[in-house]
Amino acid sequence: MGKLTQFITHPFELRAAVILKCIRKPLFSVKDTTETPDLKQCYKLLKLTSRSFAAVIMELNPELRNAVMLFYLILRALDTVEDDMSIAHDIKVPLLRDFHKKLSLDDWSFDGNSPDEKDRAVLTEFNSILHEFHRLNREYREVIIKITKEMGNGMADYILDEEFNLNGVQTIKDYDMYCHYVAGLVGDGLTHLMIIARFASPELIKRPELFESMGLFLQKTNIIRDYAEDIEAGRSFWPKEVWSIYGEKLTDFQSAKNTKQGVFCINHLVLNALEHVTDVLTYLSSIQEQSSFQFCAIPQVMAIATLALVFNNENVLHTNVKIRKGTTCDLILKSRTYKGCVDIFEYYLRDIRKRLNVEDPNYLKFNIHVAKIDQFIEEMYQDNLPQGVKPNKTEIYLKVTERTKFDNTVDDVQYEEVYKFNMVLTVLFSTFLGILVIYLSPSNDVNLIQ
Repeated sequence: MGKLTQFITHPFELRAAVILKCIRKPLFSVKDTTETPDLKQCYKLLKLTSRSFAAVIMELNPELRNAVMLFYLILRALDTVEDDMSIAHDIKVPLLRDFHKKLSLDDWSFDGNSPDEKDRAVLTEFNSILHEFHRLNREYREVIIKITKEMGNGMADYILDEEFNLNGVQTIKDYDMYCHYVAGLVGDGLTHLMIIARFASPELIKRPELFESMGLFLQKTNIIRDYAEDIEAGRSFWPKEVWSIYGEKLTDFQSAKNTKQGVFCINHLVLNALEHVTDVLTYLSSIQEQSSFQFCAIPQVMAIATLALVFNNENVLHTNVKIRKGTTCDLILKSRTYKGCVDIFEYYLRDIRKRLNVEDPNYLKFNIHVAKIDQFIEEMYQDNLPQGVKPNKTEIYLKVTERTKFDNTVDDVQYEEVYKFNMVLTVLFSTFLGILVIYLSPSNDVNLIQ
């Protein structure tokens, strides 16, 4: 009843769910995902390890789909080695450092995970991944090997870092570096894959801070949201440089008497994450192929919606909060255009500012930073210029103007989807009224009496 109640109380989200599940058409066929037994097995592993990632990867252009799918599975295998506490360090560390070398082998698999490790199949079935990996374009393979090497070494370094293992993340600089190895490198790899496919502007290579921010924005959002879960597991990813301002110990925020300070700490970390927003919007304006744009945009709009949810929310200190399923459907549909993404960011930034408590120690900083983002967004479109004044052709204005050409086609598709939904709703409502009229008609009453 929970989901049903949510949809009844949020009818526009119900509409979004129906359009997404029943009316919207995928951009590409997925028939080529079963070309070989190994490829079929790889996509089975993808769905087994992550339904959400599987959904967005399946929507990608076939030119890029297999490369991204294999990139995800290889990093998932790497992560499964790193996460498994049952693997001894003298086995784990060398394996992580040399994992990229396994990608040059014809066959290799690993069955040293705990039987309880939920993603162990990615490693036991790694032969299928290798066989399909060797069928990829050489340039794609080189990117994946490079990122796997960097991430594996980063993971090994953190395992051997006694200070990190004992006390967690210390400084904001450490926080950014941790997020770089966990997510920034993924953004790096995906950007290079899209550029090789000619789906993104080559200029992105010259702006590493942009794809770095794409990863850090997502990872920081997850770290803020997962506080209670991480504390329960004995992990610590909130940087001490921030949380020590508000409490003596990170676990103190779970006490009722420290709730207010805990919320201030959450908000401080949200402010830190918002520093990446202009980079994220700039990056998205440089993606030129529609399925790649949607692949990049969906996680980012989910992140800003999640940041708004955790902001000023004391529940984060005790449980894992999530956005509603209907909200997710609505965000997926709206984020198919660049303007839709910008509107989503503006909506949630207004929501954050509206709920900002004047007592918050970062009240002024929040207002200044959100105002800067607003100004950046105004620069994109420059719609309200006085008559006769020409737009200032800044880099972001020119990028957005070019990106808008792609959006126009999607606007027509969205209009058609809503039209079909309204037609179906009209038919259903008319049919219901017809049945109701027949049932309540006087002749029907007579028949019932007889």
